Amino acid sequence: MDNLPHQTDTDSDLVARTAIDRRLAAIVRPAVEAMGFELVRLRLMSGKTRVLQIMADRPEGGIEVDDCAEISTTVSAVLDVEDPLEDTYTLEVSSPGIDRPLTRLKDFDSWEGYEARLETTDLIDGRRRFKGVLMGTETGEAGDEVLIEIEDQGKPVTIGLRFDWLSDAKLVLTDALIEETLRSRKESGAFDESAFDEIETDTASREE
Repeated sequence: MDNLPHQTDTDSDLVARTAIDRRLAAIVRPAVEAMGFELVRLRLMSGKTRVLQIMADRPEGGIEVDDCAEISTTVSAVLDVEDPLEDTYTLEVSSPGIDRPLTRLKDFDSWEGYEARLETTDLIDGRRRFKGVLMGTETGEAGDEVLIEIEDQGKPVTIGLRFDWLSDAKLVLTDALIEETLRSRKESGAFDESAFDEIETDTASREE
Protein backbone atom coordinates (compact mmCIF):
# COMPACT_ATOMS: atom_id res chain seq x y z
CA MET A 1 0.00 0.00 0.00
CA ASP A 2 1.13 3.57 -0.62
CA ASN A 3 1.61 6.38 1.89
CA LEU A 4 2.37 4.07 4.78
CA PRO A 5 3.32 5.57 8.16
CA HIS A 6 6.73 5.08 9.66
CA GLN A 7 6.95 2.93 12.75
CA THR A 8 7.55 5.21 15.72
CA ASP A 9 6.45 3.17 18.72
CA THR A 10 7.43 -0.42 19.35
CA ASP A 11 4.76 -0.75 22.05
CA SER A 12 1.71 -1.66 19.98
CA ASP A 13 -0.39 -3.04 22.82
CA LEU A 14 -4.01 -1.90 22.53
CA VAL A 15 -4.81 -3.19 26.02
CA ALA A 16 -3.28 -0.04 27.51
CA ARG A 17 -2.45 3.01 25.41
CA THR A 18 -1.14 5.88 27.57
CA ALA A 19 1.91 5.76 29.82
CA ILE A 20 -0.21 5.70 32.99
CA ASP A 21 -2.47 3.00 31.50
CA ARG A 22 0.57 0.85 30.76
CA ARG A 23 1.91 1.40 34.26
CA LEU A 24 -1.40 0.37 35.80
CA ALA A 25 -1.71 -2.62 33.47
CA ALA A 26 1.72 -3.84 34.59
CA ILE A 27 0.40 -3.82 38.16
CA VAL A 28 -3.04 -5.23 37.45
CA ARG A 29 -2.30 -7.88 34.80
CA PRO A 30 -0.40 -10.37 37.02
CA ALA A 31 -3.21 -10.36 39.59
CA VAL A 32 -5.89 -10.83 36.93
CA GLU A 33 -3.98 -13.65 35.23
CA ALA A 34 -3.27 -15.38 38.55
CA MET A 35 -7.05 -15.67 38.95
CA GLY A 36 -7.34 -17.43 35.60
CA PHE A 37 -8.59 -14.44 33.61
CA GLU A 38 -7.11 -12.23 30.90
CA LEU A 39 -6.81 -8.45 30.87
CA VAL A 40 -8.57 -7.29 27.71
CA ARG A 41 -8.42 -3.52 28.16
CA LEU A 42 -7.51 -0.91 30.78
CA ARG A 43 -8.32 2.80 30.61
CA LEU A 44 -7.95 5.54 33.23
CA MET A 45 -10.67 8.06 32.38
CA SER A 46 -10.33 11.67 33.51
CA GLY A 47 -13.10 13.65 35.13
CA LYS A 48 -14.18 15.13 38.46
CA THR A 49 -13.57 11.66 39.87
CA ARG A 50 -11.29 9.53 37.74
CA VAL A 51 -12.58 6.14 36.62
CA LEU A 52 -10.30 3.14 36.17
CA GLN A 53 -12.02 0.89 33.64
CA ILE A 54 -10.85 -2.70 33.51
CA MET A 55 -12.18 -5.17 30.99
CA ALA A 56 -11.41 -8.84 31.60
CA ASP A 57 -12.41 -12.21 30.20
CA ARG A 58 -11.71 -15.90 30.53
CA PRO A 59 -9.27 -17.35 27.97
CA GLU A 60 -12.15 -19.40 26.56
CA GLY A 61 -14.65 -16.55 27.00
CA GLY A 62 -17.74 -16.33 29.19
CA ILE A 63 -16.92 -14.15 32.19
CA GLU A 64 -19.74 -13.71 34.71
CA VAL A 65 -20.93 -10.97 37.07
CA ASP A 66 -19.53 -12.82 40.08
CA ASP A 67 -16.18 -13.04 38.29
CA CYS A 68 -16.16 -9.26 37.81
CA ALA A 69 -16.88 -8.78 41.51
CA GLU A 70 -14.04 -11.14 42.43
CA ILE A 71 -11.62 -9.37 40.09
CA SER A 72 -12.67 -5.99 41.50
CA THR A 73 -11.94 -7.12 45.06
CA THR A 74 -8.53 -8.54 44.13
CA VAL A 75 -7.47 -5.60 41.97
CA SER A 76 -8.56 -3.11 44.65
CA ALA A 77 -6.34 -4.87 47.18
CA VAL A 78 -3.36 -4.83 44.80
CA LEU A 79 -3.82 -1.15 43.98
CA ASP A 80 -4.13 -0.30 47.68
CA VAL A 81 -0.71 -1.87 48.26
CA GLU A 82 1.00 -0.44 45.17
CA ASP A 83 -0.77 2.94 45.55
CA PRO A 84 -0.09 4.16 41.97
CA LEU A 85 -2.82 6.83 42.00
CA GLU A 86 -2.80 9.74 44.42
CA ASP A 87 -6.33 10.99 43.85
CA THR A 88 -9.68 9.34 44.52
CA TYR A 89 -10.85 7.09 41.70
CA THR A 90 -13.65 4.65 40.94
CA LEU A 91 -12.78 1.13 39.78
CA GLU A 92 -15.06 -0.43 37.17
CA VAL A 93 -14.62 -4.07 36.13
CA SER A 94 -16.66 -5.40 33.23
CA SER A 95 -16.79 -8.06 30.54
CA PRO A 96 -15.78 -7.18 26.97
CA GLY A 97 -19.41 -7.30 25.79
CA ILE A 98 -20.66 -8.88 22.56
CA ASP A 99 -19.23 -6.19 20.26
CA ARG A 100 -15.95 -6.43 22.10
CA PRO A 101 -12.80 -4.41 21.53
CA LEU A 102 -9.97 -6.27 19.82
CA THR A 103 -6.81 -5.42 21.70
CA ARG A 104 -4.47 -8.36 21.17
CA LEU A 105 -3.19 -9.92 17.97
CA LYS A 106 -4.79 -13.24 18.84
CA ASP A 107 -8.22 -11.56 18.97
CA PHE A 108 -8.11 -11.02 15.22
CA ASP A 109 -7.58 -14.74 14.65
CA SER A 110 -10.22 -15.75 17.20
CA TRP A 111 -12.87 -13.59 15.49
CA GLU A 112 -11.90 -14.32 11.89
CA GLY A 113 -14.97 -14.20 9.65
CA TYR A 114 -16.76 -11.51 11.67
CA GLU A 115 -17.16 -7.82 10.86
CA ALA A 116 -14.98 -5.27 12.61
CA ARG A 117 -14.11 -1.60 12.57
CA LEU A 118 -10.42 -0.74 12.67
CA GLU A 119 -8.79 2.66 13.12
CA THR A 120 -5.16 3.54 12.49
CA THR A 121 -3.05 6.20 14.17
CA ASP A 122 -1.92 7.66 10.85
CA LEU A 123 -3.57 7.94 7.44
CA ILE A 124 -3.31 4.84 5.27
CA ASP A 125 -3.96 5.72 1.63
CA GLY A 126 -5.87 8.77 2.81
CA ARG A 127 -8.03 7.07 5.46
CA ARG A 128 -7.89 5.99 9.07
CA ARG A 129 -11.10 3.95 9.40
CA PHE A 130 -11.65 0.53 7.88
CA LYS A 131 -14.76 -1.63 8.15
CA GLY A 132 -14.95 -5.16 6.84
CA VAL A 133 -14.64 -8.87 7.58
CA LEU A 134 -11.64 -10.07 9.56
CA MET A 135 -9.47 -12.52 7.62
CA GLY A 136 -7.00 -13.48 10.33
CA THR A 137 -3.40 -12.37 10.69
CA GLU A 138 -0.05 -12.80 8.98
CA THR A 139 3.50 -12.42 10.20
CA GLY A 140 6.04 -11.04 7.77
CA GLU A 141 9.40 -9.30 7.74
CA ALA A 142 7.73 -5.94 8.46
CA GLY A 143 5.82 -7.29 11.46
CA ASP A 144 2.42 -8.72 12.33
CA GLU A 145 -0.45 -7.77 10.04
CA VAL A 146 -4.20 -7.84 10.57
CA LEU A 147 -6.05 -8.90 7.44
CA ILE A 148 -9.44 -7.37 6.68
CA GLU A 149 -11.68 -7.70 3.63
CA ILE A 150 -13.10 -4.33 2.62
CA GLU A 151 -15.04 -3.04 -0.36
CA ASP A 152 -13.00 -1.16 -2.93
CA GLN A 153 -15.02 0.30 -5.80
CA GLY A 154 -17.75 -2.25 -5.16
CA LYS A 155 -15.41 -5.25 -5.07
CA PRO A 156 -14.13 -7.19 -2.01
CA VAL A 157 -10.41 -6.68 -1.44
CA THR A 158 -8.30 -8.11 1.38
CA ILE A 159 -5.72 -5.71 2.77
CA GLY A 160 -3.14 -6.03 5.52
CA LEU A 161 -2.75 -3.45 8.28
CA ARG A 162 0.23 -3.64 10.59
CA PHE A 163 -0.95 -4.38 14.12
CA ASP A 164 1.27 -1.61 15.48
CA TRP A 165 -0.51 0.89 13.21
CA LEU A 166 -3.86 0.33 14.92
CA SER A 167 -5.23 2.82 17.46
CA ASP A 168 -8.58 1.09 17.96
CA ALA A 169 -10.41 -2.04 16.84
CA LYS A 170 -13.85 -3.39 17.69
CA LEU A 171 -16.27 -6.04 16.49
CA VAL A 172 -19.43 -4.86 14.73
CA LEU A 173 -22.67 -6.03 16.35
CA THR A 174 -24.30 -8.32 13.79
CA ASP A 175 -26.84 -11.14 13.94
CA ALA A 176 -24.08 -13.65 13.21
CA LEU A 177 -21.97 -12.33 16.09
CA ILE A 178 -24.90 -12.42 18.52
CA GLU A 179 -25.80 -15.97 17.49
CA GLU A 180 -22.21 -17.18 17.90
CA THR A 181 -21.85 -15.49 21.29
CA LEU A 182 -25.09 -16.94 22.62
CA ARG A 183 -24.20 -20.37 21.25
CA SER A 184 -20.84 -20.30 23.03
CA ARG A 185 -22.43 -19.16 26.27
CA LYS A 186 -25.11 -21.84 26.05
CA GLU A 187 -22.43 -24.50 25.57
CA SER A 188 -20.56 -23.18 28.61
CA GLY A 189 -23.76 -23.24 30.68
CA ALA A 190 -23.92 -19.45 31.01
CA PHE A 191 -26.90 -18.21 29.02
CA ASP A 192 -27.67 -14.97 30.87
CA GLU A 193 -27.19 -12.32 28.15
CA SER A 194 -27.41 -9.44 30.63
CA ALA A 195 -24.17 -10.56 32.27
CA PHE A 196 -22.15 -9.32 29.29
CA ASP A 197 -22.44 -5.67 30.15
CA GLU A 198 -22.63 -5.82 33.93
CA ILE A 199 -20.10 -3.59 35.66
CA GLU A 200 -18.72 -4.07 39.14
CA THR A 201 -17.72 -0.75 40.68
CA ASP A 202 -15.66 0.14 43.69
CA THR A 203 -14.54 3.56 44.88
CA ALA A 204 -11.01 3.80 46.23
CA SER A 205 -8.78 6.59 47.43
CA ARG A 206 -5.23 7.03 48.58
CA GLU A 207 -4.77 6.69 52.32
CA GLU A 208 -3.41 9.82 53.91
